Amino acid sequence: MTQNLQYLVLIGAVVQIIGTFSYVKETIKGNTKPNRVSWLLWSIAPIIGTFAAISDGVGWAVLPVFMAGFGPFLVFLSSFVNKKSYWKLEKFDYLCGVFSVLALILWALTKQPLVAIIFAIISDAFAAIPTLIKSWKSPETETAHIYMSGLFSALTSFAAIKMFSISELAFPIYFVILDSSLILLTARKRLD
Repeated sequence: MTQNLQYLVLIGAVVQIIGTFSYVKETIKGNTKPNRVSWLLWSIAPIIGTFAAISDGVGWAVLPVFMAGFGPFLVFLSSFVNKKSYWKLEKFDYLCGVFSVLALILWALTKQPLVAIIFAIISDAFAAIPTLIKSWKSPETETAHIYMSGLFSALTSFAAIKMFSISELAFPIYFVILDSSLILLTARKRLD
């Protein structure tokens, strides 16, 4: 990988943290209401995926995956600052959380990096379902900045990929799909 491509991944990480801080600010103000199940589990799965990818030899391409876990952890913490920023959780949210945790447990039992990445993505996807539904039903409770910066960061992963293996491609492809979906759902509030 050339030095310039490393900088692109670092720029993506900076853009993502800026988007995260924007979302955190809107959460603290009470304008954005994150689903705590999604945001907590979104912080866990990418961090596990990061360590699994590193153990499988992935280099700089894993930085956006790490940022995809670090940012949600900050959002999760910020959701406790303002009581108005809390999205009411229902049985379905908890059910998705259980399936997400189950996927992480299955990874722990296998201890294989590629299996860990696949289960981390499955876990992250189950964690995303409540926020996808919330974004569809109540787009005004979301802010697109974090998803736009996450999309940019995920796209920078492709510039840093060395081997074009599942370990390097899986999370970036997943994040492009997820962030694009959330951007479109959140953008509905401006179109209505």
